[in-house]
Amino acid sequence: MFIKTDALSLGLTDDLTRIGNVSLYGREMAGNSAPLFSVRLRDENGAPVIFDAAGADASAEYGDNAAVLTYRFDRLTITVTIRGGDCIVWNLDVKNGSDLAVEYIDFPALSVAGRLRRNGGDGAVVSMYNEGLLVEDGRLKTGMTDPEFPSQGGYMMFPYMVSAQFMLYLSGRKGLYMGVHDESRAPKGLDFKCSDEGTDFRVRMFMGGEFGGDVKTPDIVWKGFEGGWQDGAGIYREWLGRSFRTKPISETDLPDWYRNDMPLVLTYPVRGIHDMDKMDPNRLFPYENVLPYVDEFAKRTNSRVMVLLMHWEGTAPWAPPFVWPPYGGAEMFDEFMKKLHESGNLLGVYCSGLGFTEQSNLIASYNNEQLIADRNLKKGFCAAPDQSVPHSRICTGQRSGYDVCPASGTGREILDEALDPLLRSGVDYIQALDQNHGGGMYFCYSKEHGHPPVPGGWMTKASKDLLDGWKEKCPETMLGCESAAAEPYIEELRLSDNRYELCYTYGRPIPVYAYLYHPYLKNFMGNQVSCPLAYTTELCELRLAYSFLAGDLLTLVLNDEGEIMFHWGMRDFSKTPDRDELIGFIASLQNWHRVYPEIFRDAEMVKPLGLDCGEAKLEKKWGEPVYESKVLTTAWRHGDKTVQFIVNWTHEPQTVHLEKKHGMTFTRGGEKLPTDGKITLGALESVAVEF
Repeated sequence: MFIKTDALSLGLTDDLTRIGNVSLYGREMAGNSAPLFSVRLRDENGAPVIFDAAGADASAEYGDNAAVLTYRFDRLTITVTIRGGDCIVWNLDVKNGSDLAVEYIDFPALSVAGRLRRNGGDGAVVSMYNEGLLVEDGRLKTGMTDPEFPSQGGYMMFPYMVSAQFMLYLSGRKGLYMGVHDESRAPKGLDFKCSDEGTDFRVRMFMGGEFGGDVKTPDIVWKGFEGGWQDGAGIYREWLGRSFRTKPISETDLPDWYRNDMPLVLTYPVRGIHDMDKMDPNRLFPYENVLPYVDEFAKRTNSRVMVLLMHWEGTAPWAPPFVWPPYGGAEMFDEFMKKLHESGNLLGVYCSGLGFTEQSNLIASYNNEQLIADRNLKKGFCAAPDQSVPHSRICTGQRSGYDVCPASGTGREILDEALDPLLRSGVDYIQALDQNHGGGMYFCYSKEHGHPPVPGGWMTKASKDLLDGWKEKCPETMLGCESAAAEPYIEELRLSDNRYELCYTYGRPIPVYAYLYHPYLKNFMGNQVSCPLAYTTELCELRLAYSFLAGDLLTLVLNDEGEIMFHWGMRDFSKTPDRDELIGFIASLQNWHRVYPEIFRDAEMVKPLGLDCGEAKLEKKWGEPVYESKVLTTAWRHGDKTVQFIVNWTHEPQTVHLEKKHGMTFTRGGEKLPTDGKITLGALESVAVEF
């Protein structure tokens, strides 16, 4: 049995339990795959029950480039449909004659044989983890994590740290696109692991089944393509054009500063110097103590500045959901905001997402046990499969508490009540969902909240409903989350706290998020917490260059002496990056925002002209190597103009050989340059190419 497209050929094993053959442009790539599907259900007591293809009585019917496979279990019938044509489309139906609820479906299980590029092969994996991840060394991604309750933030899950519903496998200059075209945008684990034998992919769809209820997967689409990651991501972007209802920036009523400017973000705490410090006020409290630094950075970079406060909460730092009044009182806070606005600058604040703090571990006096008991608030918290309400696993160093379920009436009331004063305060920006990466709620299995008893698409709807309500209260305030907003929440969370630096743990970041979504939003570089790269000024400049080229707001993290930190969370300030060099580099990048304002407002990223520049071998803090292009580039189209930016982030001149394009011109700081496709960029220099 073979299902075919022009680029793909698919066959199952004779017993119909596994994928046996996958040919991509004539090259066999299938490895030893797991059973074709695995389905987990739960009983009334929350106990899991698992079925997979290897344990079924299987049969098949074949049509014209199509197959219908039936797998029979006791009181459960699973039908798999596979269709060929322009692409291969998979579906799975569960007819549920049991009293169980379908929690998730892993389908279709694929293993690709062969090693990745840095392990002697020609393969690579692209994931939408933290705005876009390219893995070329399989030794860095050897396991998968099972999303479980109580939830954690670091799962490779959509719509969380994974912002879009696809993965790519690149094989030389060809690739396999694996996408889930789900307009409900329900939660999914999109994960993979590598070994010397190959790469295993897992698509885990959380179905939100009711007890005894049938479920059906959305379309899972496989398609072969030629080229690089932009060509594979373009398949998903084409589907987005048909299914995405969010309006682009050009058609949305947004604050003028957001639409037409690219502020420099300065973030810092006003208490302590890191998240586990003693929370005494530091040198940047009272709030106005930062104003000389704001003025300095604004003048030296010729930029508007957004101050983004940490540890400002009058309750306790990182102790959701209550944050108001601000530390030092609302009057002091308002006066600070007024002075920022008078100088043309902006104010933003960090918050801590959809949690409820029982006991702060930073401020011993902050305890909510009695409040929880008096108001019976546990009925609004996320429950386990056995209906217990255990403590959250999020930020346990800073607090002990619970995850809140916004799908419950009580949970929604808690969150709305807590954030309401801040939403009405007039601040310009709220990073409202720190720790809720991507903007979504965590798992809940409660039978009392009115939602299905297992995770599913209802979670996306509940999260979006909550955010819609918040946005109605503060139309002039931008909202965001930790990591870029996942696809279903882009409309509400148009300025988020990127975490692309985490991609260096597994490989390196690539700007797939901007390629898909830049017409709809822009984010900021983020506080770079947990960045694994070594502490050098040059690697700070690499990250600044990357964020600039992704179309995002540049960000600096300050300590309480106004010095620049390598990233948030540092405790040792004996070494800091070169302040003057960083400021000069930022000023040169910010200048491009004035030369091409329309590009950074809402242009669409396109595949850049190819360039040859060589590769740099970098180091992580523990000495492990990382590889990155010596020159970074992205290209953007706005109307009939295409502009490609090229940035040398290194401290050495770099000569670039660019693919020739008729009519292209180089621009350096507004000055046109003659070119034959070859140009040398000085240290920390950037140029633009128009074509």
